[in-house]
Amino acid sequence: MSHDAESDPYDPNDEAAVSAFWSQATIKRGPGRPAVAVKRPTLNMRVDAEVLEAFKATGPGWQTRINALLRDAVARGLVKG
Repeated sequence: MSHDAESDPYDPNDEAAVSAFWSQATIKRGPGRPAVAVKRPTLNMRVDAEVLEAFKATGPGWQTRINALLRDAVARGLVKG
């Protein structure tokens, strides 16, 4: 593939040009998640494999759904704090 000086930032076949370009490059990250007022602690717990697979099968956000169910159980008084 040939280098197009008008549209390419550097010639990819020129090692010096590649190194020079990337040595000056900056990586910008997106805004990420918004900051929360109260940070949630990380939890390490064991659950039955069937329970875990059932939640994972619901797709992305399964951990958030587990948290919502636990929060609801506490609000209903099923778990005494």
